[in-house]
Amino acid sequence: MIDVLVAGGGPAGLAVAIRCAMAGLSATVAEPRQAPVDKACGEGLMPAAAGRLAEIGVRPSGIPFRGIRYLSAAHQAEARFRGASGLGVRRTALQSAMDSRAAVLGVEMRAGRITGFVQDSDGVTATLGSESVRARYLVGADGLHSAVRRGCGLNPPPPRRPRFGLRRHYAAEPWTDLVEVYWARDSEAYVTPVGHGMVGIAVLGARNGGTRDIRGRHDGFEDRLAAFPALRERLDGASPATGALGAGPLRQDVPGRALGRVLLAGDASGYTDALTGEGIGAALAQAEVLASCLAADRPGDYERAWRRATRASRLLTSGLLWSRHQPLLAPRIVPAAQRLPGVFTAIVNQVGNA
Repeated sequence: MIDVLVAGGGPAGLAVAIRCAMAGLSATVAEPRQAPVDKACGEGLMPAAAGRLAEIGVRPSGIPFRGIRYLSAAHQAEARFRGASGLGVRRTALQSAMDSRAAVLGVEMRAGRITGFVQDSDGVTATLGSESVRARYLVGADGLHSAVRRGCGLNPPPPRRPRFGLRRHYAAEPWTDLVEVYWARDSEAYVTPVGHGMVGIAVLGARNGGTRDIRGRHDGFEDRLAAFPALRERLDGASPATGALGAGPLRQDVPGRALGRVLLAGDASGYTDALTGEGIGAALAQAEVLASCLAADRPGDYERAWRRATRASRLLTSGLLWSRHQPLLAPRIVPAAQRLPGVFTAIVNQVGNA
């Protein structure tokens, strides 16, 4: 019997498996998609996230960025990190680096999806394709719409104000060493340098949509960019380098992270929004405490440990998202950051190093 079976081979699942292997546990990851797995995300690792990756021996290649810049039609504010830089990394490059580290540590990768499970006092029996796999613990790290979470009866209600994300890359030389966030009336666009001659753009807002077409056909992404004329001007002449990928609804108010020997990590464990770019950082923090709980054979400690590890990012993201939904406050976010640069810098560094 293996110690930990992880459903989902994205960064959250691989981080759990790597942490468990480093703690002396045997770990197997089940992932139905072919590696490297891509996903719609902003691809900016905050300094703390980059540091946590280094702690587990993962050092992906990327483009350093040294802070955050907010831009609206008439205002802009800039905050630089006080210590280490962040890192813009293509999701596929991060995935490959984590796959390689997991292989070095002896993590077994299995192709397939976990479609069901039953648990008893000694472990969990999961259905993986046509096989049954026995493990002491099952970890659901299978994304926003987690099947493991659904099997635990922990699915959240639909969000009251659903938001979605779209991401596409453009062949353009990065024009700054900052991640830029463009603010419009009801959406935001994040620009992250991810390689020499390439930037990634993630658009967040209330509308869904997106396809994989990279030949300029109508897919909803160009429509979203119309809300950001300054960004469209920056991209003038730049051609799409990848198709548009979508994700959402983003908010997942999950009522709990554990049911006996089945536990949740990453987006499956709950998600607020991508506004502060803390998805990967939160997943890495969760993986660390989850592996510690499992190594000590104390899965009941995970809920409290999860809340403690994610408290700062959850509070900051929830506060910013609440402000974003207030008609009087939302247009004042960027002007306030411009008028109070010290406060803005403190908040960015708090988020970046949480």
